[in-house]
Amino acid sequence: MDSISLQAMAKINLGLDVLRRREDGYHEVKMVMQTVGICDRLEFGRLRSDEIRIRTDKAQLPCDGGNLIHKAVRLVRENYRISDGVAVRLEKNIPIAAGMAGGSTDAAAAIHAMDRLFDLGLSLEEKQKIGVKIGADVPYCLMGGTALCEGIGEILTPLPAVPQAFLVVAKPEVDVSTKYVYENLHADRLKEHPDIDGMVGSIRSGDLGKIAERLGNVLETVTVKRHPVIADIKAFLKMQGALNALMSGSGPTVFGIFKEKEAAREAYGAMLKRGYTRQVYLTEFAGRADDGCGA
Repeated sequence: MDSISLQAMAKINLGLDVLRRREDGYHEVKMVMQTVGICDRLEFGRLRSDEIRIRTDKAQLPCDGGNLIHKAVRLVRENYRISDGVAVRLEKNIPIAAGMAGGSTDAAAAIHAMDRLFDLGLSLEEKQKIGVKIGADVPYCLMGGTALCEGIGEILTPLPAVPQAFLVVAKPEVDVSTKYVYENLHADRLKEHPDIDGMVGSIRSGDLGKIAERLGNVLETVTVKRHPVIADIKAFLKMQGALNALMSGSGPTVFGIFKEKEAAREAYGAMLKRGYTRQVYLTEFAGRADDGCGA
């Protein structure tokens, strides 16, 4: 195989708890991750030189070793002694610096692509061992779907697919540093934690209402203080009829869950008119095998 095209799906957190800061500096987390239908599109091709060449439609993205795609390709080449280079073209649709694992899911796509381009025959577990060296979200992005994530994010328990629902996703015009958020989170001082076990139980029972009730993210305690617009967007989505709304990851992206597509469509339009942000998406939950993209 000389070329391959893949889609890299975004994620949201239905629940995100931080249990403690470990001695190695990483944070121990317990969270529920969910794939959604917003995706980047990537094309990979083999090169006879040893270059890793990345082109993207977003000028603010690095195309060198600072890009996680580059790191993923390099690690696979080193691990499996591949001499050929790789050319990558990235069409970026997932919001940047948004708490939706945009860089991690692109890296996961690169690992999948390398496996197929060079006929490596890697198992998911083998791919995930490479992925965790790139970032804590990459092992999940390699699998996708609905999952409980523990440890630093690398201990994954697949969960049943969540009930069908529609999402309005909005990224305000601010960028958030994940490093800043975690450095300013004091896990030992948190007074409230999301009910992750209850969330898992609600997913297993297929109860969308209870899933929505249990949305929670401790990182909001840091990010919302710095960017109050996040709270404004959450309140606006709930006023538009969302079952609930939550910030994803370290933010600043917010999503609202709607049972009916028409209600979600109306909220999408209202959000655009309200002017909180120009980056608004109407999408839905996606499964592990779902390769569709959101509107």
